[in-house]
Amino acid sequence: MARFEDLRNWIGRSERAEDIATLAPLAGLAATLDHDAPPWRAGEVPPLGHWLYFLPRAPQRDLAGDGHAHKGGFLPPVELPRRMWAGGSLSFHQPIRSGEAISRHSVIDDVVPKQGRSGRMVFVSVRHEIATATGPAVTEIHDIVYRDAARPDDPVPVGERPTEEPVWKRSLVPDPVLLFRYSALTFNGHRIHYDRRYCREVEGYPGLVFHGPLSATLLVDLYLRHNPGAWITGFRFRAKRPLFDIHPLTLCAVPTASGARMWVTDHEGFVAMSAELDGG
Repeated sequence: MARFEDLRNWIGRSERAEDIATLAPLAGLAATLDHDAPPWRAGEVPPLGHWLYFLPRAPQRDLAGDGHAHKGGFLPPVELPRRMWAGGSLSFHQPIRSGEAISRHSVIDDVVPKQGRSGRMVFVSVRHEIATATGPAVTEIHDIVYRDAARPDDPVPVGERPTEEPVWKRSLVPDPVLLFRYSALTFNGHRIHYDRRYCREVEGYPGLVFHGPLSATLLVDLYLRHNPGAWITGFRFRAKRPLFDIHPLTLCAVPTASGARMWVTDHEGFVAMSAELDGG
């Protein structure tokens, strides 16, 4: 792995991107979430819907064996094979209307190596500022974790049980088609989401990995199913255990005065993702 001092040199690096909040990805998202009439505000990009824009478009020749672009460039060249979303924190300042021009300014906020129970890890924190012509729309802190390859003697992650019973609940049986459709919507070539042989033989997973951003999107969708058209001002989420297409999952929430406490449980009842949502 590159020396820590070298990885720290990526702190402060930035890039800018431009896009248009077109309708087609939003229609694809509605279909993927199984909506005839989506519960978000009409004529607007739903919360977390900005993930359908500013998509990476590395040429095919520049892709690594895992389907991601080769490391380096904007993100630091962390020489660990497994890369996943660790979580994020988002503030929504004003709506993004469908058809609007949008811009994104991204900055590497921090690079932190850690030694975990299952080996080396590096956490990279990226700040995204998304704006329209009328001003800031979304501020996002995106946390990425890089990890060592799986080993047969890796300790089994300690499971965390929910501390309360959900008021809202929705069960879901993931399948390869759902994972493919979300990968297509986000132009995500990472092979852990569609190549079962690669998952098992190279990265050591038992099945296709359920996208962290899709879990977060489904939690926001659960809130909107119970509060159609609601304005959401903030959302914070943390991935705790991986989910796979070989087992069902459950979306859970408890409404609060300011929004909701939310989580996803796996087939064993352990928390795979926790989240907090702030309503308008």
